[in-house]
Amino acid sequence: MLKKILYILWAVLFIAFLCVVVKNGSFLSFMNSMENATFDIRQKVLTNSGARKHNDNIVIVAIDDASYEYILDKYGEWPLRRDMYAKMIEFIEKQNPKSIAFDLMFVKSIKSRQQDDLALINTFKKYDNIYTAMNLDNQPSDLRTPPTLPEGLALETGGLDFDGIEYTNCRAILQGILDVTQNIGMINVSRSDDGVLRQMPLYLKYQGKLYPQLGYLVGTNVNSDIYKSVISKSDETGSVILNWYGPAGTFENIPMYKLLKAVEGKDKFDYNFNNKIVYFGATAASLFDIKTVPVDKVYPGVEVQATYVNNIIDGSIIRKVPFGINIILTILLSLITIICVMKISSMPVAFGTSMTIYAIYVTFTYFAMEFKNLWFEIISPLNFALFTFILAVIIKYLIKSRDFDQQYKLATTDGLTELYNHRYFQEQLQNQISHSQRYEVPLSLIIIDIDFFKKFNDTFGHQSGDAVLKQVAAILKRNVRMTDIVCRYGGEEMSIILPNTKYDEAVAIAQKLRSLVEEKKCKLSGNRESNVTISLGVSTYGNDGQTPSELIETADKRLYNAKNNGRNRVN
Repeated sequence: MLKKILYILWAVLFIAFLCVVVKNGSFLSFMNSMENATFDIRQKVLTNSGARKHNDNIVIVAIDDASYEYILDKYGEWPLRRDMYAKMIEFIEKQNPKSIAFDLMFVKSIKSRQQDDLALINTFKKYDNIYTAMNLDNQPSDLRTPPTLPEGLALETGGLDFDGIEYTNCRAILQGILDVTQNIGMINVSRSDDGVLRQMPLYLKYQGKLYPQLGYLVGTNVNSDIYKSVISKSDETGSVILNWYGPAGTFENIPMYKLLKAVEGKDKFDYNFNNKIVYFGATAASLFDIKTVPVDKVYPGVEVQATYVNNIIDGSIIRKVPFGINIILTILLSLITIICVMKISSMPVAFGTSMTIYAIYVTFTYFAMEFKNLWFEIISPLNFALFTFILAVIIKYLIKSRDFDQQYKLATTDGLTELYNHRYFQEQLQNQISHSQRYEVPLSLIIIDIDFFKKFNDTFGHQSGDAVLKQVAAILKRNVRMTDIVCRYGGEEMSIILPNTKYDEAVAIAQKLRSLVEEKKCKLSGNRESNVTISLGVSTYGNDGQTPSELIETADKRLYNAKNNGRNRVN
C-alpha cells in the first residue's frame, strides 16, 4: 500500500513540477538559454570534426580591411562609387556565374555622381541573376514616410498562409533599381535573447505583404524545387535554424581590392567565377556588419548570408523536433530512470547506469543533428530525468526504510501481544545497566505474571487466553512512560524495564498497573467478559544486583513471593 502511495506521490510531484515549469516564464527563459548553449556546442563539435562541408561554389567578394583601405586610398571616400560595382558585375558576368548577390544596400542617390547610379541601375536591368539588399525597420513615420514597394517584390506564397515578423517602415534603395528588378531581398536577421544569431527569417511582413529574405531569395532561385521543403522547416515566425559549416573565413573570400585592380586593368585576375554564387559584402570590423553565431563570436554578416544560401541548396536547414516528441522522450527517460533506481539494488550501479543512459541520449541528439539535421532537446529531458532520479532515490529509500522498520519490528516484537520480545528485553536490560553504571542513575525492573492463567486457559479456551494476554499487554503499554520498555518475558509473563526509576517509584508504578488490570474486565471470545489479576515482582539495579541475571533473579523471587502470598499483589 505504501509503495502505491509513494508512486502516486511521485506522479503528483512530477506533474506539479511540469506545471511550475510551464507557468514560470523566467525558468523557461533560463531553460531555453541552456538549450541554445547545447545547440552551439553540438554545432562547434560538428564543424571541428569536419562533418559539415560547405559548398565550394559559394564565394565571397569581401570588403575586408585591406580592401577598405585600398578604396579610401584610391577613391578617397566610402562607400565605393557605384559605377565600379557595375564594372565588377560586368567583369564577373563574362565568366557566367550562377548569381551575384550584394549584401549591401544602395540607398540614396549621390547627386554629384548620378551617372554612377545610372550605370549600376542599367547593369541590374541587363542581368536577371543579380540580387541586392534592402532593410525593413520600425522607424517612426514622422522621421521617414513608409514607402510603398513595387508589387513584384512581395513573396508569392502559393496559397500558403504565413505569419512573418512584421515591420512598420522600410529603408528603400535607389528607385531606379526598384523599377528594373525584382531580385531584392531583405537583410533583417533574427537573434536569440542572448544575442546569438542561430536562425534567419524566410520572409518578413510589411504593409500586409510578405517579402523574402535575401539569402532565401538567392537560394530558392538557384533551386526553385526546394521552395516548399524550406517553408516546411520554418517556425511560427517564419524563421529557419541554420546549420553552420565553420568559423569566419570558412567560405572562400576574395578581397575586393584584387577584383578592383583587375577591373582597372592594373593586375591580372585568374579566378574563375563560372557557375559560382558570388556574394559581395563587408568583412571588415570597422564597417559594423559583424554578428555572433554558434560557431564564432565574430562572424561577418555576408558569411551568414552565404551559410543561409548553402543550407537552402544542400537541404541542411536544422529542424526542431516537435514539442510532443520531446515530451515523449522526457517521459521515456524518466521511466527508464525509475526502472534503474527501483530494480538495481546497488545505488552506485543504478547511478552509473542512469548516467550512461543519459550519455547515450546526448550522443543520439548529436548524431541526429549530424545526419538528419534534427534538433532534439537535451536540457529539459535531462533535467526531468535527473529530477526523477532524485525523487526515485528518495522513494526507494523510504520504501527500504519502511521495509527495514518492518523487519526490525518482526525481529524485536512479539506477534501476539505486540510487546517487545524476550531477545530484545535481554539486549535492552544490558544496555540500560551499562547506562546506569556510566551515569550513576537508578534503574528498576518489574516482572509480571497473570494469575491462574493456565486454569483460565483450561476454562475459557486458548482463544480467550490469547485475548487476555493482548488486553493486559495493552493496559501495561498505555500506562507507562515513553522511556519504559514493556516486553513479553515468556508464556503469560511480561516485564517492564524502568530507566531512571528508584525502587519505591517502581513499586508505586507496579501497584498502579496491578490496580488497573484488576479493575478492567477483559473481553473474551463469544462476547464473554472476565476479570483477571496480575502479580508483580520488583528489583532495582545496585541494591538487588549488578548484572541482568541478578536483577531478573531478584524480581523473579519477589514475583514468586507475591504469588505465594495470595497473588494480585506487588512484592
